[in-house]
Parts: sequence; structure tokens; C-alpha cells
Amino acid sequence: MSDSGFWDNSQNSASVVKQLKNLKSYIEPWETSYKKFQELNELSEIVREDEEDLIADLAGNTESLLQNIDKLEFTTLLGQDLDKNNAILSINAGAGGTESCDWVSMLLRMYIRFAEKKGYVTKIIDELQGEDAGIKNVTLLIEGDYAYGYLKAERGVHRLVRISPFDANKRRHTSFASVDVIPEIEEGTELKIEEKDLTIDTFRASGPGGQHMQKTDSAVRITHLPTGFVVQCQNERSQYQNKQTALKILKAKLYELEREKKEQDLQKHYGSEKKKIEWGSQIRSYVMHPYNLVKDHRSGWETGDVDKVMDGGLDAFIEAYLKSHKPKD
Repeated sequence: MSDSGFWDNSQNSASVVKQLKNLKSYIEPWETSYKKFQELNELSEIVREDEEDLIADLAGNTESLLQNIDKLEFTTLLGQDLDKNNAILSINAGAGGTESCDWVSMLLRMYIRFAEKKGYVTKIIDELQGEDAGIKNVTLLIEGDYAYGYLKAERGVHRLVRISPFDANKRRHTSFASVDVIPEIEEGTELKIEEKDLTIDTFRASGPGGQHMQKTDSAVRITHLPTGFVVQCQNERSQYQNKQTALKILKAKLYELEREKKEQDLQKHYGSEKKKIEWGSQIRSYVMHPYNLVKDHRSGWETGDVDKVMDGGLDAFIEAYLKSHKPKD
């Protein structure tokens, strides 16, 4: 960065500055903790048994240091390629009709709240409303450091058990929704998409979004013929913006497909977690009747505080998942 002419190339300088920021985010917390450890170690050697106030202060600072070390240890679980990238999260209703569509809307709010608590920025790219209530499917872009690293733990089928608000007889219903998460691919990644492999359709945007969106064919649907991937975007204001966003999602999907082919571990991961959206394939269950329980069937982590989880309190589940899937040395 100190070289003459470094700032002349804005694209290159921005990339290097981002790289520096990422490196500092790894190194500085460890250096701070080690310095704190040295200070406490020196203090422990000179404190006397009758200096109760200093002993209490030493104990408190040691506990605080241990908590910081636990957090730093957790960051080592986010060291995979692309973990630091933004996340593209999709939710699709499964078996259960209107119930499942309502479940999708509940999950959408949960992930938006989780993102808000992390300081992430969320943006709905595409959304299809349910016929009577809720959402059939939705795609959400979540921007922030390590968004994908955290949210990749959410990939799979989510099951809800509750008394249905849509059932006049107040019976218990089970609903399913699938969540898929892929990393957003940064500009400059070498992945060529041939125009001849694409079918691009435009249509009028539906649902909320303003009169301009609903009166013009601004929504874009792109089909990638070789793979059959279909992506669409309708929440941007212009057709051009929707097309660019849809291409970005398609690129991320194709990149992920290539990663699956190259990495057998990831292929097995998808094989075990991307299942049919129905009974017996869930990765996590959310029970609201006859008792309160959220349980992750992969890590075994569970809690009775359903409200906290639905308000975005996913950290404990994500941490348990990442620890249980930590690569062996």
C-alpha cells in the first residue's frame, strides 16, 4: 500500500484494503488477548494472599479473557473458503399448504432478525406470495462479514409443529420449509456464462414494490439451459438491475455446483442435508405445542426458548453445528 501509484488503480487498491482488513480482523484480537494474558500472568506472580480486592479483580479479568479466547476459538471454525462472503439465502415452502407458506414467512423474519443483530444488511431479491397467506418462496441477500460462514449451518429442511391459526378446530399441524444458502461470488471470479446457454424472460413484478414495478415488465427470469437452474429477480426498480442481480445469483449457483464436483466432502454434505421437504428429512424441529422446544437433529443442541430463536437467536445452534462439523486434524 505504500508503493507509489498504489491508489491509481481503484479496483486493485480496494481489493488489497479489504484483504488487509480481513487479516487485521484475525490478528489483532489474538494479539490483544495475548497481551492481556501476559499482564494477568505478571500480576498473578506479585499479588499477595491478603490482597483480596486484587485477587477478585484478577479473577474477573481472567474470566473475561477466557470468554474472549472462546470467541476467538470459534472464529477458527469460519476458516473455509468463501466463509467470509455475503450469503444468498432461499426459503421454499414444502408439504403443508397455507401452513407451510406461513412457516416460510416466520423463517424469513427469523433470519432478518438474526442478520440485524449481527449488523448485516438484508435485501429481498425475489418473493412469491402464498395464495391465501404467507410466502411460497423467497430469496434474500445478506451482506456482512462471514454471513455465509454462519448461515451455511441453516441449509436443510426446517419442521414446525404448532396449533394452526388457520384451522377453525384448533388442531395441531406440522409444516415444512427448506432453506438453501450459497455464498455470493465476488466480482472478478473466473466463471464464464455463455449467452447461448441462457433463456431470459421478462414479466410484470407482483406483490409489494410500488406502482412503477407493477406497471412495467421489469422482473427478469433466467434459465440456464445446461443445468436447468432457474433464477429470477423482481424487487429492483429497473429491468437492467433485476437482470444483473439474477445473473449474480446464477453465477453463485454455478460456482457452488463446480465446488460440489471438486470437493467430495461438500458433495456428501449436500447429499445428507438437501432432502425432500417432508417428514423425516428435517435438520431442525421447532415445536410450539404441546410443549416448547427447538432441537437441531445434527448437533443435538436444543432449547425451550422458542420465542428467542424465532427472534433471531440462532448463535448457539450455529456454533454447535460448526463445532460438530469441524474438520479433523
